[in-house]
Amino acid sequence: MTEALSTGVLIVGAGPAGIRAAQTCVAAGLHPIVVDEASQAGGQIYRRPASTASRSAKDRYGSEAGKALALHKCFDQMVSHGQVTHLSQSSVTAIAHQSAQVLTQGGIKVIGYENLILCTGAGDRLLPVPGWQSAGVFSLGAMQIALKTQEIALGRRLVLAGTGPLLTLVAAQLIRAGAEVAAVLDTAPMRQQVKGAWAMARARPIVTLRGAYLRAILGRRYQAGVRNLQITTNEAGPTQISWQDHRGQDRRTACDGVGLGWHLMADTQLADLAGANFCWSPEWSQWLPASDPAGRLGNGVYLAGDGLRILGADAAECAGQIAATACLEDMGRARNPRKRVHRRYARMQRFASGLAQAFQVPQELISQLPSDTVICRCEGVALGDIQAAARRVGPEINRVKSQCRIGMGRCQGRYCQFAAGRILAEMGQVGPAKIGRLRAQPPLRPLPVSAALQSESVKDPQ
Repeated sequence: MTEALSTGVLIVGAGPAGIRAAQTCVAAGLHPIVVDEASQAGGQIYRRPASTASRSAKDRYGSEAGKALALHKCFDQMVSHGQVTHLSQSSVTAIAHQSAQVLTQGGIKVIGYENLILCTGAGDRLLPVPGWQSAGVFSLGAMQIALKTQEIALGRRLVLAGTGPLLTLVAAQLIRAGAEVAAVLDTAPMRQQVKGAWAMARARPIVTLRGAYLRAILGRRYQAGVRNLQITTNEAGPTQISWQDHRGQDRRTACDGVGLGWHLMADTQLADLAGANFCWSPEWSQWLPASDPAGRLGNGVYLAGDGLRILGADAAECAGQIAATACLEDMGRARNPRKRVHRRYARMQRFASGLAQAFQVPQELISQLPSDTVICRCEGVALGDIQAAARRVGPEINRVKSQCRIGMGRCQGRYCQFAAGRILAEMGQVGPAKIGRLRAQPPLRPLPVSAALQSESVKDPQ
């Protein structure tokens, strides 16, 4: 039998935004239900280790250790005092009619809610690289999870490639943990990074200096303005990565593990099912939900954190407070948000705009790919397959999806949509906004047959 629950406020995600949203609701006398896929609260940035971990919080989180521990303590106290119901290792797979279908370790739960606060965060933005479908090629986020939770490096000799602050951060964390990092290959030209750094430094000078310090840890391993990445593999995984430096010189680096990531993509699929409207963001090169400044979508749905805008962990804390306060105001439990929270949030938006400018994705990374390059790893769809489908039905991503199954796999387009959109935009000689976006479809995560049999999914009667 499906277990049914109900709550005044359902919060999805127990990262910085979700924790602060829960804290704000509890302070107003509410008892929210918090659903999170991890076993313990903290989110990706402050992910907690396994119980057998031996490294200190300082080693794990660096300069952010104090913030991480404070958030962990805040949430754990709310749970231990019975102020919050925490559904850990649980995933929302569908939303409709003010109900959420949640896959838990004990089966399906259907949670009715009056208000929904989505703090879903963001995931790695991956670009296709010849050979990236091989075993031994991971996202930067996966490498970070393995390091934080299990204290292991996913390979003996690693190469990290992509762009964005996570590239530098994960590389520095691996080096500090004793892993061998042979090269860190950044596709963003140094001139572009310097231009964005000025805006970052004006908004948050200390954080910018910390980033420069982490970059210094990388030393000569770090290369900017890299092009033409290609991973050579055998049956065991990667053997080397070929690349061109900023001068156009061909280089090769031996490795047995590769981490890839081009900054982040907002996790917006639940927002889509909850009825959000979307706008193409030229700044972030992705489709983002449209909301008011407090994160309101309307109809009792609120967004906070990187699932709304890619602003980072500190901004997510502010956004969680702001969205929860908006929710309380709409419930008639008026609370006056502190002005300093809004000022801090605005400053972090300026910092994030500098990041977006510094770490843009060069179009040639996709336009120069061979036609047999796998774009959709889930379904094995190659670049040539997408181009052939677009020639039949036109460069609209959902039409192309119906022809070649791009975005129909387990990830539901999380990893392939960005590259597919760029490919179609180039073919149609139009902007990415004209290509459309892949629409979310429930269930958002694969359901075991046992869970599907014991419950009725949350469905839209239309």
